[in-house]
Amino acid sequence: MKSIRIDQLQNKTNAGLQIKVFKPDDKHQKIAENSDVHRDDHYIFFLLTDGSGTLKVDLQDIIITAGQLYYILPSQIHCLIKPDRAKGWFLAVDTSLISADFSDVFEHRQNLQLPCTLTDYELKQYSNLLNLLLNEFTERQNDKYYLSIIHTLVQSFLGMAASTYNYVVTAQNKHTRSAELARQFKKLLAANIHTIKSPSLYASKLNVSCGYLNEAIKKVTGSTVSYWIQQEIFSEAKRLLYHSDVDVKQIAYELGYTDYAYFSRYFRKVSGLSPSEFRIISRKQILPQL
Repeated sequence: MKSIRIDQLQNKTNAGLQIKVFKPDDKHQKIAENSDVHRDDHYIFFLLTDGSGTLKVDLQDIIITAGQLYYILPSQIHCLIKPDRAKGWFLAVDTSLISADFSDVFEHRQNLQLPCTLTDYELKQYSNLLNLLLNEFTERQNDKYYLSIIHTLVQSFLGMAASTYNYVVTAQNKHTRSAELARQFKKLLAANIHTIKSPSLYASKLNVSCGYLNEAIKKVTGSTVSYWIQQEIFSEAKRLLYHSDVDVKQIAYELGYTDYAYFSRYFRKVSGLSPSEFRIISRKQILPQL
């Protein structure tokens, strides 16, 4: 039975991070279109200095161009499908090295995160830091303070990346109670989507009324609590249907639905397709706009 592979960083390094420079003539870029889809148990950051590349992340094509920073979260299914003379940096970081403050920024999203365009100054500073990190990562491996040095450097990178992405948050929402409530709701939703699907239960966990939570989420995102619960369920269902061969009934069970027929009706209501139809059509790459 085909299942979604989870790429584990500990199988590649004991340092908690991995850093590489990629170039247009790298062998992996020539076979990238055949890369298998997978999840990681760690964060991945890309910084492109030249060229461009396309990543498929959670069934969406993300185009990264020169001068842009992008990251992938551990839960997201992805693959590299189209490099175009891409040159830049790859950095994998264990979740244990990412503080709660930084993860709040990286995971503070209701939709898929987008590449962030850097200023010339930012691009230079990122490149200088990553070059230093790469040198220390490769040259100091026998040093007594090796891990302390590279972890300190990666913390600097994470702080810069968090600052860059935090800046794109609109000024009007950045420090409001509604924005903070939306952040807390998002974290709860991601952690409990398999078991909690009621807006009132999320409101209860956040110690606010259901009406207040709905008003706050709608103010920040433009959509209701029920909509985002539906989207989170639907996104995970699509990932499992597209990337695995797990039986549809098992997928329904994993998502917290004991009634398979109810899950199928719900999926059809959202997408216009049954789960089985979605799996067949999406794999033929003629998926209709949903």
